[in-house]
Amino acid sequence: MKKIFAKSGPEWTLLTTHLQQVAVASVAFAKYLGMDENIAYNGAILHDIGKAHSFFQERLFGKTNKSQTFRHEITSLFFLSAFPREQWNELIEMVAAHHKSVIKDIGEKGLLDLEENDDYEDFHLGKWEDWSTEAIYILNDLGIKCRFISRKEAYQNLEYCIDYCEKTIKQKGYSTWRGLLMGADYFASSLIDKTGNAIERSFKVPNLNFYNRQHELYPLSFKEATSEKKHTIVVACTGAGKTDYLFRRCKGRVFYTLPFQASINAMFRRVGSDLEKDNPDLDIRVLHSTSIIVKRKQNEETALQNLMGSSVKILTPHQLSAIALGMKGYEAMLLDLRGCAVILDEVHTYSGVSQALVLKLIEVLKSLNCNIHIGTATMPSILYKEIKKLLGDDVLEVSLSNEELKQFNRHIIHKIDDFEIAQQLISDSIIENKKVLVVMNTIKEAQQVYEILKERFDDIPTLLLHSKFKRGDRNLKEKQLIGLDESGNSTFEFNTSEGACIVVSTQIVEVSLDISFDVMITATAPLDAMIQRFGRVNRKRTKETIGKFKNIYVLAPPDNDKDARPYDLEVLNKSYEVLPDNEVLQEKDLQEKIDEVYTSIDFLKIEEHSIFKLNEGFTLGKLIHRSKAILFELLEIDSVSCILESDVEEYNNGNFETRLNLEIPVAYWAVAKMQQSEKGNKPFIIPDKAYDFEMGLQTAEIKQENFNVLNQFL
Repeated sequence: MKKIFAKSGPEWTLLTTHLQQVAVASVAFAKYLGMDENIAYNGAILHDIGKAHSFFQERLFGKTNKSQTFRHEITSLFFLSAFPREQWNELIEMVAAHHKSVIKDIGEKGLLDLEENDDYEDFHLGKWEDWSTEAIYILNDLGIKCRFISRKEAYQNLEYCIDYCEKTIKQKGYSTWRGLLMGADYFASSLIDKTGNAIERSFKVPNLNFYNRQHELYPLSFKEATSEKKHTIVVACTGAGKTDYLFRRCKGRVFYTLPFQASINAMFRRVGSDLEKDNPDLDIRVLHSTSIIVKRKQNEETALQNLMGSSVKILTPHQLSAIALGMKGYEAMLLDLRGCAVILDEVHTYSGVSQALVLKLIEVLKSLNCNIHIGTATMPSILYKEIKKLLGDDVLEVSLSNEELKQFNRHIIHKIDDFEIAQQLISDSIIENKKVLVVMNTIKEAQQVYEILKERFDDIPTLLLHSKFKRGDRNLKEKQLIGLDESGNSTFEFNTSEGACIVVSTQIVEVSLDISFDVMITATAPLDAMIQRFGRVNRKRTKETIGKFKNIYVLAPPDNDKDARPYDLEVLNKSYEVLPDNEVLQEKDLQEKIDEVYTSIDFLKIEEHSIFKLNEGFTLGKLIHRSKAILFELLEIDSVSCILESDVEEYNNGNFETRLNLEIPVAYWAVAKMQQSEKGNKPFIIPDKAYDFEMGLQTAEIKQENFNVLNQFL
């Protein structure tokens, strides 16, 4: 028998091998989910058997017309009658839509979309008598006893599938069998020959005993976490032991969500370190837009990040949005989440669409029998009541007493009019050997401030951090900021510095970054965001530091809407107004101040976009998903990637990780007129002059005349 391939280079995976690998994953997933393992195995074998088609094999070697529509799902379904009749419906759900919606696919290539084309069946049958014998040989080799299938029988198999799909798409809900196969196919395709070993580590319940530790500085560590209540809401200030408490409330596998990439990366490393002793083979993963390049250990398998089965996964709520919006693969994610513990931490940081999404996720997660544990430092009462209404009475509510809160008073707030005053304050702090953190609301402002301070304090270590660096450079800068090496030892940089230093950043440092500076200069932001920023100063608590205060200087808000962006000017003015001046910020007063700022909240509805309705359940037809990037539209995200002209060759020849490290996030409008690469994520190519390792992306320099003429010629 000639070699039949499932994947092209560089792996050139044999079809038999791929089907075996998907079957291993599929059976393991079925066992975990309590589904029929025999059906799971058969569906895995059937799902890609159509790749034995001569047209597909020729396409792998670039010998066919690429514009010709060929769907291997269809050619796989020709073999349906090789399997037990009583399994047909489940097998169809596994195979017919494991890549495309069966109808209204974005490229109109779903099974029912192609029904509009009169000759698609004959084309997919092709030279059936020749190529089907190769497929049947593989089926028999994999334990599926199969005789010859006539052309007529193959056609009848497909007709049965079409009839079933036409009925099934009218049923509201989601297909667990489709989710199972998609999850298994993603898993095996990502890991290839490592599939079996990775499966052995999957779906393991982590030992969370580490978080039972108690310490007098962390009042939440003494609060009882055992309760018959299924869900949790914890309101406690930074440093009270909230993360530990949330983990103590967890049973089973854990999904832990945080809002920002920097805080997610830090939490990933922190939790991994916490749990390693009790979980030597811990399967902990991190998931965000660039998590493929984030590692805790040198030999860590980053291909696992977005796959099913982790013991602990740290991610953003936006990564979970597929389950509410019905994006591709949402069924697999639903299966992965079923019955797990989900921690939604720092929920107060969300607003607008993101806040509405978190509320919708609570609805969906509750329907999946998840244990939902919510943590927040500050939350408007109006939002608290909305969450409580969604969770019902089955909620353990935890907060600190006024006496406990008093132990967390640690900042004296000063209001200042402009950055001229701030410069003198920074100078005084440097003389006193203090670590200074400056937080601005926009990248442009942060870059301007960095240039001023770098020139004025040229002998002082100074770092700029924001979101528009090459991804590889940003990871390096985050490590510099935190000041710890891979083993958690101090590098004596910035956060762990023993001398004066300056860090200028945007709001990416606000949440869950374990850094502690001596003094802060900050632009006015919404009050809840500022409180988070304040938590990066005087963070390290000891018995000796209780009752000791450090200074935070808040710049007056701008006087117009344009300069207030990305925030609402009215919210900035209210936030600034409620802050004390030259006085200690009292933790016990924060709730009252928050409610003064947020007298009402616009719970922006995403009902029209959500596939889950509170009183109806999942409303999308089975075997269908949405292909449109709805979340990007709702969040008004127009971010794309760009690379430098001098990085083009390395990008073109690099692997996925190399390419990702070279990419810089950028707004589409800034690069729309630039040339676009055909490789990888198809980044736009910008002049080298528009980027600097210290400053990051400088959007104003993205213009045609700044390109290197020699590079363009070459």
